[in-house]
Parts: sequence; C-alpha cells; structure tokens
Amino acid sequence: MKSLVILISGRGSNMEALIEAKLPARIAAVISNRPNAPGLEIARKHGLETIVLDQLSYSGREAFDAALAQAIDKYRPDLIALAGFMRILGDGFVNRYPRKLINVHPSLLPAFPGLHTHRRALQEGAKIHGCTVHFVTAQMDRGPIIVQAALQILPDDTEQTLAARVLQQEHLIYPEAVRWLMEGRLRISESAVDVSNAIFDGSVLYSPGLLK
Repeated sequence: MKSLVILISGRGSNMEALIEAKLPARIAAVISNRPNAPGLEIARKHGLETIVLDQLSYSGREAFDAALAQAIDKYRPDLIALAGFMRILGDGFVNRYPRKLINVHPSLLPAFPGLHTHRRALQEGAKIHGCTVHFVTAQMDRGPIIVQAALQILPDDTEQTLAARVLQQEHLIYPEAVRWLMEGRLRISESAVDVSNAIFDGSVLYSPGLLK
C-alpha cells in the first residue's frame, strides 16, 4: 500500500479529514513544526505516529528543512500532504520531492496567494471564492492545480463565516485529490493536471478539463 506523510502546524482539521476519508494509503506519520499544535493530539488518538520538529530550535530555514527532510525520508512516502503547515519551505527542500508535495490553499488560485485570503476577497469585492489543492513548487502557491471548489460570497459574509464555509470545502476536496493521486488517476504536465474518471458530489468543482 502507498504511504502518506502529513505536515501540520495547528488544529489539524484537514489532517483529520484525510484520516477519516479511508484513503487507499497508509498514513505513515504526522509531523508538526510546532510542539503545541492541537492536531498532534488528534493524530495520536487515531493511533498515528507523530514527530515534532520545533522550528524555533533550528538556526534557520536550511537547518530546519534538512531536519524535516531527514524525518520524512525515514518513511519513504509516496506523497507528502501539507495540511495547515504554516511555514515556507526552501527551494532545495521542494525540489527534493518533485510531484510529491501537495497543499490545500484557501482561495481560488491564482487569486489571493499567501495569507489573509478571505479578508482580501471581501475587501476586493470578489463574488466567488473557494479553495485549491495544488502541487507545491518553489514558487509559493503557484504549483499546478489539481482541483478547486468554488462558492458564492454572500452579502452578509464576514471573514469568519467565509473562512468556515471554505474550510468545509477543503475537507471535501483534499481527500479526493489525495485519492486520485494514490489511485494513479492524474495526468501531470509541466503546468497542468488532468483527472480521469472523477466523480464528486457536494460542491461546485473545477479542475483542468473537468466541470461537475
């Protein structure tokens, strides 16, 4: 069975969605860069191995990235899923795992890369918002898109209500993206991803070549 390593920094809700999705893969470990991340306790309750690499204990990005790579390589995972992992990874680390690093981002990329996506969407008067699962590349939030879920911004939405609704969609599409990868259903070119035989219920779904 293929294996998966999950990286977290906080509450671990997307990690929990992956755990509960009964994916065709073994979750080998959950790694956090913050020792007080609530998601660690959730992972332990599910009987998963956890590792803490406190980012404050390292001299800089290169030292942390080297320790993280060493921890990951121990498990030889087929896929590494960033699930609320709030740390920018260096180019050397990213290039070490081509097409093995994926992330879920709370906007419809390429719109609103980086932080405070819901606030920015509201401030700029966006009518549609959502989330994106994409491959991680050296350029932040610019990797090939695997799948996106879109929703309408409501007149009374606040940053908090919009974030909550988008998070629900993240919990739906992230496990599906991992499932497609583990089942070998993605065709990946340099800048595009195509999904074969995808069926999805629960949200407006966008993916290259697919609209359900």
